[in-house]
Amino acid sequence: MTSVEPPEHVRATFGLREVTPLPLNDWDGGWRCGDVVLSPVADHARAAWSAKVREALKVDGLRLARPVRATDGRYVVSGWRADTFLEGAPEPRHDEVVSVSLRLHEATAALERPRFLVQQPIAPWMDVDVFVAADRAAWEPVPLRSLKAGGMQPVTSLDGQHSLKLLTQLSTLRKPIKTPPQLVHGDLFGTVLFSAADTPGLTDLTPYWRPGPWAAGVIVVDALSWGGADEGLLERWSDLPEWWQMVLRAVMFRLAVHALHPRSTPEAFPGLAHTADMVRLSL
Repeated sequence: MTSVEPPEHVRATFGLREVTPLPLNDWDGGWRCGDVVLSPVADHARAAWSAKVREALKVDGLRLARPVRATDGRYVVSGWRADTFLEGAPEPRHDEVVSVSLRLHEATAALERPRFLVQQPIAPWMDVDVFVAADRAAWEPVPLRSLKAGGMQPVTSLDGQHSLKLLTQLSTLRKPIKTPPQLVHGDLFGTVLFSAADTPGLTDLTPYWRPGPWAAGVIVVDALSWGGADEGLLERWSDLPEWWQMVLRAVMFRLAVHALHPRSTPEAFPGLAHTADMVRLSL
């Protein structure tokens, strides 16, 4: 995704007035300005939280993009954030991404739950609300019940309706889990940067309050559905705590995202449905 070029006053506030921005492909709409990347912010509270955490977080074997504060100390200026540039690009090294997840979540286990993760999505939903809603659908006793009460719009696309049907079927296979929730990054697939000369890099944190193995499960579900991963990936991490229940909730989460997100495409559904079948047969 390429966003509009960062405005001049934003560049000036981050001390980048004299630098020409260059668009980047792997930074979610980011623009490189020398050694700094300016990226558009979808949610101010989440962006400021991520910046504050990344400012001090240390993770073995992982490079983190550190926030660059504006001249007045702010993390976010007029819907833009600034971070140090990291060399690298996403690669289909799925097991390594899962390994990154385990190291990262060992480091984030002590972080407190941000208040914004407790808030209920309220219609009309913003983009971030779709993922909050999908997360809740995968974990609440009756999927989507609370969301329908909160103004969820009917799902009209055929593939979206199939997603909801699969979601409901899979929900009956859930069992109670004991692994405690913690702060996790729930969108690591395709966001870890690999460079031949460096350790893996990470540009942002997308926070969820779920067990660590669930975040690993989301990576595996994404890699199987859309990343060309071999089916053995599902079994290779089965020694993680309550793995199959975590993967079950991860695929339910992605099914809910597919059903609820306005930019979902029918072409994305077959891979996800195949992964859902794999998970169902493994339970």
